[in-house]
Amino acid sequence: METGEGADGPVGPGLCCASFNQDSTSLAVGTKTGYRLFSVTSVDKLDCIHESTETPDVYIVERLFSSSLVVVVSQSMPRRMNVYHFKKGTEICNYSYSNNILAVRLNRQRLVVCLEESIYIHNIKDMKLLKTLLNTPSNPSGLCALSINHSNSFLAYPGSDTIGEIIVYDANNLSTMTMIPAHDSPLAAITFSASGTKLASASERGTVIRVFSIPEGLRLFEFRRGMKRYVNISSLSFSPDAQFLCASSNTETVHIFKLEQHSPSGEEEAPSWSAYVGKMFTAASSYLPAQVSGMMSQDRAFATVRLQMAGQKNVCVLATIQKLPRLLVASSDGQLFIYNIDPQDGGECTLVQRHRLFGSDKEWEETEKSELMEPPQACQSYAATVAIPTSGPITATLTGYSEDGGAKKGEVIPEHEFAAGPVCLDDETEFPPINWCHDGSGRGKGRRP
Repeated sequence: METGEGADGPVGPGLCCASFNQDSTSLAVGTKTGYRLFSVTSVDKLDCIHESTETPDVYIVERLFSSSLVVVVSQSMPRRMNVYHFKKGTEICNYSYSNNILAVRLNRQRLVVCLEESIYIHNIKDMKLLKTLLNTPSNPSGLCALSINHSNSFLAYPGSDTIGEIIVYDANNLSTMTMIPAHDSPLAAITFSASGTKLASASERGTVIRVFSIPEGLRLFEFRRGMKRYVNISSLSFSPDAQFLCASSNTETVHIFKLEQHSPSGEEEAPSWSAYVGKMFTAASSYLPAQVSGMMSQDRAFATVRLQMAGQKNVCVLATIQKLPRLLVASSDGQLFIYNIDPQDGGECTLVQRHRLFGSDKEWEETEKSELMEPPQACQSYAATVAIPTSGPITATLTGYSEDGGAKKGEVIPEHEFAAGPVCLDDETEFPPINWCHDGSGRGKGRRP
């Protein structure tokens, strides 16, 4: 889920943001002219299920699973979050905050809004503000993750802006669970597995990716993406079964790691020289410093993808489409790439389809011809209003919390009133009803159909 400045691609208005929904069945993209929602349940066909041009310069758009609930934030009003029922074309409610909205995360229980130095947790059933986490460490990129499993609703966010600490917060019970010392450098990416029992993280260096157990915070896996250069990891994503983890960056390579526990007893494997040496290393690592022993447990990528572009930010997810494992990559130049993955042998993944998110088929063919004649140029990355500054304030203070939800301190400025009756998202029975509301001006933007 990325936000940032739209890069004008060869065709179309260019992307401002791109995000997959919680089960990777839908892709939402924000543009200078509005936003679009695509269904990604087929390889050969990319269906645009909704398009809106009412709000320009959309830099955050998030859809709740396959429901009609969609959250939109635009650059024209970066402090205001609008919640829509897109199939009915009506606004459910809106909220305004004291500073620019950097990220929005949601599951069936909670909606989380992340600002640079505060986080707001709403009850998604009625959009009531439940908790405000104030004075969080400076987080100019809006980095946070919310588990999609609503039975736990774990929230992860940086616990420091100088080192890679992760605060894991229980958004259901509104209490801090644990702090994970994940990296020596500040965090760049974090994500939960679908069950919420695993958390993956990467630092600004981008060389090592670690996976922790939740809620204990124990390190389970450590993968080395590379040692030759630091990279900016923009996206981490578990497969639905949490057996694989993919990582994309500003380079041309996407890495896919396999999360497999090696049998400690070795009873299932025939004895071998390599297995013997591995056991010796494992035993010796307990006597070595953490930095040295950690190097021994690192595995390289199980599978890789060579993208056709470099220097662009992108969003990647692992999904099952038409009963086969796939890697989906949405790039900032307005393309969606679909790759096949060999779950047994790994290796280089095969590109099976690419779709243009904007423009007609004729324009797409003309673009392909021009790309053959001219070398590809790196488009600008997602940056927009949430660009990471070159140097931020250094603050090492611990996270503080406000029991009053920030209302007394003026942290939230509600622009809505709750209506008496609920409305059901009639396209999906699994989602609870939401109360209709409108802004405080009395114009009643959220109208009953």
